[in-house]
Amino acid sequence: MLIEVVDVCKKYSDKIHALEHVSLSVDKGEFVSVVGPSGAGKSTLVRMLTCEEKPDGGKVLVAGRNILQLKPHELPYFRRKVGVVFQDFKLLPQKTVYENVAFALEVCGAEPKEIHDKVPRILDLVGMLKRRDNLPDELSGGERQRVSIARALVHSPKILIADEPTGNLDPVNAWEIIDLLSRINSRGTIVILMTHNKAIVDRLKRRVVLLKNGKVLSDKVKGGYII
Repeated sequence: MLIEVVDVCKKYSDKIHALEHVSLSVDKGEFVSVVGPSGAGKSTLVRMLTCEEKPDGGKVLVAGRNILQLKPHELPYFRRKVGVVFQDFKLLPQKTVYENVAFALEVCGAEPKEIHDKVPRILDLVGMLKRRDNLPDELSGGERQRVSIARALVHSPKILIADEPTGNLDPVNAWEIIDLLSRINSRGTIVILMTHNKAIVDRLKRRVVLLKNGKVLSDKVKGGYII
């Protein structure tokens, strides 16, 4: 197992239990949809996997290492191995498509040659090379999400977490993004999709983990779900 979440608990108050004894594991090369209504605990789980928050109990293992024990100077290196795509894109409005993706490398001290070689290749992968000189406000929602995915992929992460990536998109663009995530997964990257979009999950026919009220209610290898 590359990822193991073991008996993780997180509460924000006596009345708000975001995660209650959640356990799940993800193998290399898997595509897993984590589904559930708002407040189910999906975003809290994302923050656990990226070390943005620590649980009150349990552990999170990646490649056998408890990431909750990472030291502060180790966190940036770990997070480069975990790409994250958000619902609201989080692009820098004053930078072009190329510059948004390149910036993720620049802040890590990448050499100009690496940036020059890698950014066009990633933009081509997500179908945005021809739009490299456009600003975010010149793009459609689907195109902006493709740029967001490119930025998440630029460090060649082993794991890609997509947190409601289709929430702001129409059905056609939503499925194009899911298809892109599937192609990325076929290249060996673990994809964990956080969503409440039942139609997408049903069409994917991949493993589905159902969260509700902070608990894992079901974990199916294939198929949809019922809340």
